[in-house]
Amino acid sequence: MTNRENYLGIARRQGYEYMPVHFSMCPSLQKRFNEYLEDHPMFIPEGPSHVGSLPMICAKPEDFLPYFAEKPLKPGASIDNWGVAHEYGSESAYHMTHMRNPMEAFDSLEQMQAYPFPVFTAVGAEEQKARVEAFHAAGKAVQGGLGCSIWEQAWYLRGMENLFCDMMSEDPMAEFLLDRVTDIAVSQMESLARAGVDSVYFGDDIGMQHTLMMSEDLYCTWLKPRLKRLIDAARAIKPDIIIIYHSCGYIKEFIPHLIDAGIDILNPVQPESMEFREIHREYGERLSFHGTIGTQSVMPFGTPAEVRQKVFENLDIAGKKGGLFVAPTHLLEPDVPIENIAAYIQACAEYTNR
Repeated sequence: MTNRENYLGIARRQGYEYMPVHFSMCPSLQKRFNEYLEDHPMFIPEGPSHVGSLPMICAKPEDFLPYFAEKPLKPGASIDNWGVAHEYGSESAYHMTHMRNPMEAFDSLEQMQAYPFPVFTAVGAEEQKARVEAFHAAGKAVQGGLGCSIWEQAWYLRGMENLFCDMMSEDPMAEFLLDRVTDIAVSQMESLARAGVDSVYFGDDIGMQHTLMMSEDLYCTWLKPRLKRLIDAARAIKPDIIIIYHSCGYIKEFIPHLIDAGIDILNPVQPESMEFREIHREYGERLSFHGTIGTQSVMPFGTPAEVRQKVFENLDIAGKKGGLFVAPTHLLEPDVPIENIAAYIQACAEYTNR
């Protein structure tokens, strides 16, 4: 099997030859892991190649400063392309920041309508498509990425509590904001579909550690239709595109809605929140999975043998047809032993050769 055939075989539950690895690390852990590899070289099974979405026309960071005038940003803060400010703390702060919401004080629809949202353009589309075609010609699968898609990007702008209040009171600001964010995501998704990527990874955290983040009614009223619109837009261009959806936490009651909206692969099935065996038993014929190896549990606190056991156990649950890209469920932080990362990689490499 080529890399692409192997990837598609796992995603579509049609059998596979090897298990690719996927994980990300904070900077200090990445440095330690690179040093470890110098003395302990190992085979790392290859996953898909990655293509990002096309760049957008965005306001300059300083153009967003008036939105933070009442409480100025801390020194060293950054402002992203959407105008969301990030104040830094710990070493892994590029992921975990104190987020400042530029629309937090808005009290009118007119303020939202005047906001400098990013503007999508198709500049670079031909180069993007050529890059995907080159990967395919080399037998490699290609995965595109959107990042946060609808819910998270909207509350990053407005603030979670404010957006919940807007939704529950049916304020026109909620409809405008969610529609505008969805419009931009649809444009990005369509560009990836036109480029011919095999899959697209994106998502929104809609669960907390042990419960849903919102009621099913609220989700089905405000978010599910927009998610379906996003997925339908991609499939109108590339019907066989694989949709990988991310949400941390407990989301069991949302899974049927996600399937109905059109997702193919659920990430990360966080074991501290949901039990993979149970989720697979209920949905494994309709859904594939990515993740399942806990970054709050076995990766930082287990032994290499326990990491290996969990990798094998979860792949056994999925079975020979595939349906699981086994991987850590989130960013690996400084407290994860290097030996546990090596154990995860080695377990993936050795699983199909047992």
